[in-house]
Amino acid sequence: MKTLLRNTLAAACMLAASAASAQNYPNKPIRFIVPFAAGGTSDILARAIGPRITEVWNQPVLVENRTGANGNVGADYVAKSAPDGYTMLLSDVGALAISPSVYASMPYDPVKDFSPIVMVSYSPHVLAVHPSVPVSNVQELIAYAKANPGKMNFANSGTGGAPHLAGVDFAARTGIQWAYIPYKGGSAAVVDVIAGNSNVLFNGMLATYPAVKGGRLKGLAVSAAERVPSAPELPTLVESGLPGFVTGSYQGLLAAAGTPRDIVMKLNAELTRILSTAEMKEFLAKQGTEVRTGAPEALGTFIANEKTRWAKVVKEAGIKAE
Repeated sequence: MKTLLRNTLAAACMLAASAASAQNYPNKPIRFIVPFAAGGTSDILARAIGPRITEVWNQPVLVENRTGANGNVGADYVAKSAPDGYTMLLSDVGALAISPSVYASMPYDPVKDFSPIVMVSYSPHVLAVHPSVPVSNVQELIAYAKANPGKMNFANSGTGGAPHLAGVDFAARTGIQWAYIPYKGGSAAVVDVIAGNSNVLFNGMLATYPAVKGGRLKGLAVSAAERVPSAPELPTLVESGLPGFVTGSYQGLLAAAGTPRDIVMKLNAELTRILSTAEMKEFLAKQGTEVRTGAPEALGTFIANEKTRWAKVVKEAGIKAE
């Protein structure tokens, strides 16, 4: 009986502590860890969402860019942080899902070592080239690349990232060859293609389309299932002769595994509310990005499914990162 009473009291205390943790959360600054360089899709989203959280909860949201190893440095930092909801990862979840297939050893498990909070958005990849490349559509790009095997440089956000694998998949489907040049994030890849140091890239629309609109890059297509309303001039890759070619930058927010469920749900509810506002939807839609939210479990399932999906592509292409 004494043991039963002790266990019951312990359970009651845990429930009370859990309720208190959600009630008092947050009572200090929150950190968003972005595992890529400033100016990329994840960074833009973190800096757009942060101030809106501060408005409601009156706590600063600090954005930290911890780059390296295609997002693994920042992701590992969050995986090993205190599971209290004050240090979170805002990242392209494709990078999390793909890395286990690309790297011989991983410091974290993308499924087991995180508490998913909420999916944030989907931004299709833009296939774009430097304005000097003498092509105006996807089929012309394929013909040009075939006529110049190995002479085109394909810029990407890092070996094994979703933009890199989009390029690998594109090349495999079309029978072309180009050299893959990894950068420390999508923004760096965009800058180098604009500078003419690389010729072509796939990259998230949120971080890339402004350069297309400004004439600094030549957009050829988007990797969405349908044309993007804010960029109706860009055909889809499906329209351009590649059936089923749908890729993109899926962004999500995660915390360390073991973060209290009540805090996860409080964050999920607030992020869903922020992302569902007309202001945020309009901000993202103008840049070709679609709000995607849902339950924490939906994000976890998505990451697990993406891990399986891209493992096949990585294996067939023989991609490995040092």
